[in-house]
Amino acid sequence: MAGVGPPPKSADRRARRNKDPIPGREVSVLPVLPHDLPGDLLPDGEEWHTATLRWWKRWCESPLAENLPEVDWSELESCAVLHHEFMRKRSFTLGSELRLRMAKFGATPEDRQRLRIITTTADEKDSGSKPAGSSARERMGALRALPPITG
Repeated sequence: MAGVGPPPKSADRRARRNKDPIPGREVSVLPVLPHDLPGDLLPDGEEWHTATLRWWKRWCESPLAENLPEVDWSELESCAVLHHEFMRKRSFTLGSELRLRMAKFGATPEDRQRLRIITTTADEKDSGSKPAGSSARERMGALRALPPITG
């Protein structure tokens, strides 16, 4: 099965520290608040599958969707139609297409790593802790072994 290769290593674990070969491009976007799934996306007044409604609600509440522009919400609506049909028919073809499209939004931990999205908990963010990907020495500090307890 074709894929996109292994996820990239985090910057602190790479042997080479070259700059990205393609410079970034900054674009201003106007984030759009999430909304209910439109009913006109399904044929003949069909109702959304309950799993798709649950899936959509999770995406709407996800921090990954906080700053999505309208065009991204349109793509997620297309993914919702695929999700609905996948849940209805359990088609592997639809499942594969859905997985590929959702990878662009960081749907799995591997997808987020590939997109260089670092997830933190609120406590880590507030305290300035290192994310889980940092080295054990950085997380544990200067630990030392205790002498064995004798008799």
